[in-house]
Amino acid sequence: MKLSSGYPFWLIKNGLPYNYPKLQKSVATEVVILGGGISGALAAYYLANAGIKCIVLDGRTIGLGSTCASTSLLQYEIDTPLIKLIDLVGYPDAVRSYQLCADSIDTIEKIARKLKYKDFQSKKSLLYAAKEKDLYWLQEEYFVRKQNGFKVHFLDQQQLLKQFNITAPGAILSAQAAEINAYTFTHALHQHSISKGVNVCDRTPVKHIKHTSSGVTLETANGLKIKADKLIYATGYESVNYIKKKIVDLHSTYATISEQVNPDVKFWKDEVLIWNTADPYLYLRTTNDHRILIGGRDENFYDPEQRDQLIEKKKKLLTKDFKKLFPDIPFLPEFSWTGTFGTTKDGLPFIGKYEPLPNSYFALGFGGNGITFSVIAAQIITDLITGKPN
Repeated sequence: MKLSSGYPFWLIKNGLPYNYPKLQKSVATEVVILGGGISGALAAYYLANAGIKCIVLDGRTIGLGSTCASTSLLQYEIDTPLIKLIDLVGYPDAVRSYQLCADSIDTIEKIARKLKYKDFQSKKSLLYAAKEKDLYWLQEEYFVRKQNGFKVHFLDQQQLLKQFNITAPGAILSAQAAEINAYTFTHALHQHSISKGVNVCDRTPVKHIKHTSSGVTLETANGLKIKADKLIYATGYESVNYIKKKIVDLHSTYATISEQVNPDVKFWKDEVLIWNTADPYLYLRTTNDHRILIGGRDENFYDPEQRDQLIEKKKKLLTKDFKKLFPDIPFLPEFSWTGTFGTTKDGLPFIGKYEPLPNSYFALGFGGNGITFSVIAAQIITDLITGKPN
């Protein structure tokens, strides 16, 4: 599946920072991680630190799937509001899901510091009501979060306008969020894992997989075989090919990023991450080289060709959306792209064992929280493999 198209900013800015070899010979190992994007990179990082021998295999060049198209907003809020998630999965599990995502942001910051990775920035996050009718449930959402220890403030229409110059009925301001570059972070994780003895191989498509009670055998397109005790599927939305039932609906999201703006020009207060309650929602962030990124205008995914034909149209619409929100801030679009993402019925990821495939684990961070979900998946799966409680 062609997961992204156009000109993803991170790929243009950073190019191919490292070279990874193709798999050259048949091997045996404890764990194979299928997929070298952000999910696979985090899984390898945790397994390597736990002393587990593993190999990462990717059919593409590392990071050129969904990872390079990620807009890399780190938020503990998942696509399903907490009050709606409570109705779907129950109060304790819903709150725990939000708490785990919040913990994941702190975890990513710790990993970034350990790796001396500099492209991580703590931010606040602003969720504003797109319409008057959204205000009631947004206020209820605020109270439930507040009751469960999340650092949030509610801004009414006047406060929102005064503080952020946004005209909307109200908003929740969350103290905990961050932004990152998922593409370069993935490479930083792989470099650490390689230093720990992990083999990271790209351009090595796997054509056949055989699961048995004693292990897993993979065969590459050129006939090499990899025998492993366990296999982690971290192939994102392509993992649906390995699961018998439908678990995800695919969508396409669009993003455009501005030219560099004069450093003297001030953006909005604290350059908080911004998103709204619309469906599909808009989302905004800035970059450390003083650009503005806006995304959204999602469409149901049918095929890559139809998706890609909309990039130019979506660029114009997103630019219009930004200028409506912030008419006094200059925005000249420079790069635009599209990527495929998946949604589940409750907004939660699929993590853990999949019984129909013995010795398999899935790290599927569907939705807008793919990066934080990937941290949770790496932690849970590593504990399952090493026999630790989680």
